[in-house]
Amino acid sequence: MLTGAIHIKERWFAAASFSVLFLTILAVTLTGSYYFLAVPFAYLYLVLVGINWKTAYWIFLFTIPPSIQLYFAGDTLSMTLPDLPMMWLFLGLFVVMYARDPKVIPEWWWRNPLVMIVILQFLWTIVSVIFSKMVFYSVKFLLVKTWLLVAFFVFPIWIFQEKKDFVKGFFVLLVPITITIVIILVHHSMYNFAFHKIQRAITQLYYNHVDYSTVISQFFPLLLVSCWPLIRKRHVFIKLAFAVVVAIFVLGIGFAYARAAVVAVVFAIVIGVAIRMRLVNLVMPAFYALIILLLSLAADNNRYIDYRPNFEHTFMRRNFTDHIIATFRGTDMSSMERLYRWIAAVRMSKDRPLTGYGPRSFYFYYKPYAVTSFRTYVSRNTEQSTSHNYFLYMLTEQGWPAMILYAILMVVIFAQAQKIYHRFKDKFYRCVTVGLAMTIAAGFINNFFSELIETHKVAALFYIPLVMLVILDKKSRDEQKAIAEGKELAKF
Repeated sequence: MLTGAIHIKERWFAAASFSVLFLTILAVTLTGSYYFLAVPFAYLYLVLVGINWKTAYWIFLFTIPPSIQLYFAGDTLSMTLPDLPMMWLFLGLFVVMYARDPKVIPEWWWRNPLVMIVILQFLWTIVSVIFSKMVFYSVKFLLVKTWLLVAFFVFPIWIFQEKKDFVKGFFVLLVPITITIVIILVHHSMYNFAFHKIQRAITQLYYNHVDYSTVISQFFPLLLVSCWPLIRKRHVFIKLAFAVVVAIFVLGIGFAYARAAVVAVVFAIVIGVAIRMRLVNLVMPAFYALIILLLSLAADNNRYIDYRPNFEHTFMRRNFTDHIIATFRGTDMSSMERLYRWIAAVRMSKDRPLTGYGPRSFYFYYKPYAVTSFRTYVSRNTEQSTSHNYFLYMLTEQGWPAMILYAILMVVIFAQAQKIYHRFKDKFYRCVTVGLAMTIAAGFINNFFSELIETHKVAALFYIPLVMLVILDKKSRDEQKAIAEGKELAKF
């Protein structure tokens, strides 16, 4: 009877497979569109999710760095392929799994302070959507946030269970990210690595050079710190290959021409050293105190007006050196445009301080609050970009509670990372803990000058390290318990 059931399933699978193949050929023939050639692969992936969703998840992680933005319906619709449909699949799978057994998510996950804060952030996002002035855009934001959290903050708790899983995850992301850097460097070399040509060199692999530089500067600290335990006892050729990959990342960050990415790497190193020296609990309060001090000085007697741009000297530079010099002189166009929007964000937040204007609403309301003397020729903002600061992004679109929750989250992340690091005796997990904290630190600085956490590639490098710290917290406590009971620790 069992054999008969298996034969029936095989016949159904064969019939479905041939039907998909036939319909694909027919669609390509009738429409002339080669996009339909992706249908058989999507079908096979769907089958794999049903058979072994963990393997499907590893494939999904591998596709994130090379996924590209495609536009449809005359550029009115867009989606990233192939990772976005995969996220939808995992969202549906999660709904089924949780409906069947709510206990599929372990209790230790719910109890972690990091998880509690992320849940509160999500709940407050729902509140801000309810009171949004741009409901359609806000609902879209909420949907994106939902499948990002499910894919990157929930599923990893079932994936990263052993050391080999952490190693596999590292290489599953390292290989495609490195490939994208090489492709972009090759394209950029055709333009002699010109500063003003970086956007063209990126093609469709990333949204822009900020997105690109954020991704590679986030992964770079993890590469430096966490890869060492993997290669220190390996053959010299393995170490040479590692050195080549490090050099590729250095070139990628350098030729991305993004100031924030360079500062992000430096800040990540500061966080790494502070964790090892048990000083990290001082870093974020000191950072916040400095920002508050600068804001107070700028607001005193409207002193910020003194920094308004001189239009004879403020423009986009043609090379990176001039770009850096102009930044310190206050004559760089992008820096002045940031000030223009930051001032508008602070002023507009006063009208809706609790719930904000709603996610994805900043663009539609900020200009009346802007100070015209800070306006530049790029202030037309045809690309509809936002405040260029994640704190102000939260403040204006979701109110003070959202901004405060994000500020608290960053403090708790590094405080917990420090506890985990010093709780572990296992050197492998200690290195991984520091590397993950440094990855999040680099993302924090990049997002201080942008707001990319809700984009698929940056979200992956924010939420996956975050939930890995939650997992490592559990492992470190288990290790302590094992030591107390006199059990031998597992060797890597």
